[in-house]
Amino acid sequence: MDKGKNDVSNGEEERRHKLCKRCKQSYAASSSSNTADSCRFHPSFFVCRRHDDQKRYYELGPNDPPYAAKFYDCCGAEDVNAPGCTTSSHISYDDE
Repeated sequence: MDKGKNDVSNGEEERRHKLCKRCKQSYAASSSSNTADSCRFHPSFFVCRRHDDQKRYYELGPNDPPYAAKFYDCCGAEDVNAPGCTTSSHISYDDE
């Protein structure tokens, strides 16, 4: 009988936590823990192309092809694992 009780409580626990579609982190569904700066994410894609203003973000080397720049289009961060440049509250896949 205890196993059934644990299964129910685990299901309830899963319903209380949601997956954020922006940062892919699990968060408590209660509104008190989902503040305006809970989620850190990049609002744009990680791209492989020239920057509009190369000197501002990326200095191409003499042997680099013009498309060698890889960066987040929103902020210019060149590391795919760079922390997000924007904060907001979490948004669940269920919130749509």
